[in-house]
Amino acid sequence: MATMEDVAKLAGVSISTVSHVVNETRPVAGATRERVLAAIESTGYTGNAIARSLVTGGTKSIGVAMSLLANPHLPQLMHAIDAEATAAGYTVLLGDTLDAEDGERAAVRKLQARRVDGMLLTPAPGDTSTLEQLARTGVPAVLVDRVSHKIKLDQVGPENIQSTSTLVQHLATAGHRRIAFISGVEWMSASEERTLGYRLGLGRAGLRWDSNLVAGGGATHEDGVLAMRRLLTVPERPTAVITGNGAMTAGAYREARAHGLTIGTDLAITGHDEVDWAELVSPAITTMTHPVDEIGRTAVRLLLARLQDPTRAPETILLAPTLNHRSSCGCRAA
Repeated sequence: MATMEDVAKLAGVSISTVSHVVNETRPVAGATRERVLAAIESTGYTGNAIARSLVTGGTKSIGVAMSLLANPHLPQLMHAIDAEATAAGYTVLLGDTLDAEDGERAAVRKLQARRVDGMLLTPAPGDTSTLEQLARTGVPAVLVDRVSHKIKLDQVGPENIQSTSTLVQHLATAGHRRIAFISGVEWMSASEERTLGYRLGLGRAGLRWDSNLVAGGGATHEDGVLAMRRLLTVPERPTAVITGNGAMTAGAYREARAHGLTIGTDLAITGHDEVDWAELVSPAITTMTHPVDEIGRTAVRLLLARLQDPTRAPETILLAPTLNHRSSCGCRAA
């Protein structure tokens, strides 16, 4: 493994100069800095982040705890996070939560063992203990995508009330009067907000709330299947369904087709989250598309602000989704 001494010899400078370039502890002349950087690239020198952390108090690294499989937007989200972190001089370490409580706790422990300066976390369904521990112990952390107003941490995710209301009104404008809703994980603020948005949309459209048209979902494909199966047993079944996320949209779509229903004609389906297969099925899926890039970049900015000022009040930022109008809603796409 290349050492700082190897870099210094190749660049023709002192070891202390290499240290100043690597750790940014003192300004170094442009030409000298370029020679050092070229030597670093040539030798493959990576330094010892853990050793530096003992001196500087930080590793200049950010931990990201998310599910590698449950989040369909992970590549796009990670690209945004990495770009923003790199621009600020930080590296990113990823831990897979498996979208489960035990997996989340394990991922957080592993990232903390790597002495990350702070953490971005997409909470696993049902797990509040890990979040409460992070808040209680003062670990710099930001909740990403799935927010919970019951936890005192910085958070960023999509706006849910007005966007869900927009979906209801869109379907009502197309003539639907029996509009069902498949909600998400109960404890999450996003689920509560989308349910509120659903009720708000019904009121704005002059439609009555009917508890038979609300199915408790979750977060998975199977949750969408089971919720749609229940909705289709209602005596006066719905003519349109709104889902809480992309995985449940897929499950609901599949179950409706299994019952011989033609999507867009017999039953309209719309939902939160853009999915990569939305235009590969017929009819294409109308979605409420979340601003994934901006969510990722904003999460990093919130974490850096927390590292800069640990005593600042927790902040929640909600970013507006965009209606991506296609054909599954049963009306002509824009």
